[in-house]
Amino acid sequence: MQRVKLNLEFLFRASPAILYKFFTTPDCLIRWFCDEVDIQGNTFTFFWSGYDEVAELVESTENERLKFQWENADNDEEFLEFRISTSPVTGETILEITDFCDEDEVEDQRQLWENQIHQLQKETGG
Repeated sequence: MQRVKLNLEFLFRASPAILYKFFTTPDCLIRWFCDEVDIQGNTFTFFWSGYDEVAELVESTENERLKFQWENADNDEEFLEFRISTSPVTGETILEITDFCDEDEVEDQRQLWENQIHQLQKETGG
């Protein structure tokens, strides 16, 4: 099955600093992304309903960008990236997500992210 790159964009009322905190602290990550998380240096172990995934934080710019490389990825070119910026026109915070999935799972993956981000928007105030 061919893997495809998925790019998504979402708007937030929360500041980039608040949003960045929700990607980097265990207390915030469990509020929207996973059931539990263990962070040891740059290694994040995420837990969901009885299984875990390990990711290495390979790039980070405070309040702007986080890029994770999944430990069990079949392809070293695949990653999960969060980019945070501010719209110069509206002042809203823009979150761009880059992820990868099988080509027959694009809509499921998109729906999963939309659900996760909806929860994140509720947690951060919109």
